[in-house]
Amino acid sequence: MKKLFIGNLAASTREQDLQELFSEYGKVRSAELVTDVFSGQCKGFGFIEMEGHEARAAIAGLNGKQFNGKPLRVNFESPRPRRRRR
Repeated sequence: MKKLFIGNLAASTREQDLQELFSEYGKVRSAELVTDVFSGQCKGFGFIEMEGHEARAAIAGLNGKQFNGKPLRVNFESPRPRRRRR
């Protein structure tokens, strides 16, 4: 199972929109948009989980593709560096 980062999303994007788009490349195990607490609108990025070979096909097919008027940024999620506590 691979987790993909999807960036440069329009504020009007819904999780269902992402699932439909990525389902062309395989089964979407989960889709999660990062949303603003107050407005409920997409903050411009989200995550999708798919099988490895399907995830690679989705990256090849969707990275840079126009979606809701913006070019998508699709790649494997990279772990965030841990912050040191003071």
